[in-house]
Amino acid sequence: MKHAGFLSALCLALASPAVPAVAQELVFDPSHTLGCIAAAPDQYAAEACFGTSADRCMSDTPGGYSTVAMGGCLSLEAEFWDDRLNAVYRTLRAQDQRQDAEAPDYAPAQAEALRDMQRAWIAFRDATCTYEASQWSGGTGQGPAYEGCVMRMTAEQTLYLERQRGM
Repeated sequence: MKHAGFLSALCLALASPAVPAVAQELVFDPSHTLGCIAAAPDQYAAEACFGTSADRCMSDTPGGYSTVAMGGCLSLEAEFWDDRLNAVYRTLRAQDQRQDAEAPDYAPAQAEALRDMQRAWIAFRDATCTYEASQWSGGTGQGPAYEGCVMRMTAEQTLYLERQRGM
């Protein structure tokens, strides 16, 4: 098998205690971000909290500043923000659907506008993050750059939607 040397090297690298082999070894806790947001004087100041838990994950995880771990920590915080985004989106969509049902026929459909905006935002986020990652010219920072961008933009969109209804 011509890839046996590569597979052996990969197995040794994954077995190394200095670099986490799988994502569940990452020390991620979203409470760092939540605490930062709770202490922020307003939702605009809360934007400084983006990445707080990912940064802490990198410092608390053995080998956390490796490219793989950095990408993993950023991805975990992005997942935290994505879950929060999906929850606020569902809440807003349900509120908008109720308002649309009671609105006059000539009023624009808010639930439909929210859906269209969110779909366009997803395409914009993905294109923006692909562009940011391309700045690394295929280098090792490309993955963490993409994950960090997704995390940041998802957090921004989450706070934007939360502000729409004073959440």
